Amino acid sequence: MQSLPHRYPFLLVDKIVSLTDKQVVGIKNVTMNEEFFQGHFPGHPIMPGVMIVEAMAQIGGVMMFHSIENPEQYVTYFLRIEQAKFRYPVIPGDTLVLQLSIVSPLRRGICELAGLAYVGSRLVAEANFAAQIVKNKSIKRYVFIYLHKTATIFLTC
Repeated sequence: MQSLPHRYPFLLVDKIVSLTDKQVVGIKNVTMNEEFFQGHFPGHPIMPGVMIVEAMAQIGGVMMFHSIENPEQYVTYFLRIEQAKFRYPVIPGDTLVLQLSIVSPLRRGICELAGLAYVGSRLVAEANFAAQIVKNKSIKRYVFIYLHKTATIFLTC
């Protein structure tokens, strides 16, 4: 997990079980201590679907960073999330097993992945992703200035 730029409280990977050039399997132990359970939902805690997708993406990031030199110099961004399906709720005490496979290999810093999330043998969620690896120093920030209904200015900082 050292290759991931994420840290507590947003690191959603507890352990990598297996890692190859084409597939990664990781674990997220879901506990009541997760901050999102405070409001999702009091008295009926369910892991938000967006957090399951983020956990899958972080596992995929481990695999993407595994294939490049000096991964600490890079960060990964979502380009696309498609066909996300949430089949069963994930609750405190569950062990989420996340499996990501490469659909199309890393080219020009872009990779397509297919993700599956299980609790035991039950498929609880799935999604397809496209992600991009970008050097930390090459991140550009855009400022959007809305002038009028007909004009928007984009400034690069």
